[in-house]
Amino acid sequence: MTRRASPAKLNVRSEPAWLRVLLIAISVAFIVVMLVLPLISVFAEALAKGFAPYLATIIDSDALAAIRLTLLVAVIAVPLNLVFGLCAAWAVAKFDFRGKSLLITLIDLPFSVSPVISGLIYVLLFGARGWLGPVLDEYGIKIIFTATGLVLATIFVTFPFIARELIPLMLEQGSEEEEAAISLGAGGFQTFLRVTLPNVAWGLLYGVLLCNARAMGEFGAVSVVSGHIRGKTNTMPLHVEILYNEYDFVGAFAVASLLALLALVTLVCKSLLEWKFGDRLAAGAKH
Repeated sequence: MTRRASPAKLNVRSEPAWLRVLLIAISVAFIVVMLVLPLISVFAEALAKGFAPYLATIIDSDALAAIRLTLLVAVIAVPLNLVFGLCAAWAVAKFDFRGKSLLITLIDLPFSVSPVISGLIYVLLFGARGWLGPVLDEYGIKIIFTATGLVLATIFVTFPFIARELIPLMLEQGSEEEEAAISLGAGGFQTFLRVTLPNVAWGLLYGVLLCNARAMGEFGAVSVVSGHIRGKTNTMPLHVEILYNEYDFVGAFAVASLLALLALVTLVCKSLLEWKFGDRLAAGAKH
């Protein structure tokens, strides 16, 4: 018995060759202009005066402090978002409860709120004249203009990424396997470890990569709460801004090139996951 092609595929294949070539050419041209050329220009400007000035900028004490702080913020924010994303996705996909739609709306909130606004919210809450500032000050707790503030702002901006990656996946999988495991005597935590988590493992890793990339590149929210203290509260994006404003273009582009390299590493990891585990990801989404 011959298998009939779907109407969608027939429509695509019936399109004129010139239209397919035009669409591909537009897509490639857009990527080259908006992505490839800017990346090339970043590395070209960073190495414009040779490798020695480039290296000197990278090993500068302020730059090293910015690199360490960026990695520290990501190391703290991403695991916390991983826990939140798993809990939120599991709650939304596996249970029915009042306020479910509100929870989904709140998860999407950082996508619609400007990062600068989210930073100002933390200043309003924890600043010296904020709602909780005087109380925290009595106990010697300082959040704004510290690494703690940077972590909180980064968590707020990035917490939708993992949850939003997992919720559609868990919804499509349903809860039949979990119900079957529980009916066979498995506990809730055991069911999660042996049934739920393996089914979403690759989607979870994909979300972690996206969350990590955004955490390291975040500028708006951390700019508001950091205070721009060199060597203490400047992350790599903030250090790039300071160097650029000081007309140290080689230094600014040198640090920017490190951010670009981190983004490229994330992209390579994402592509490797899709290439090596594409069948598992597809199977998990269709399970």
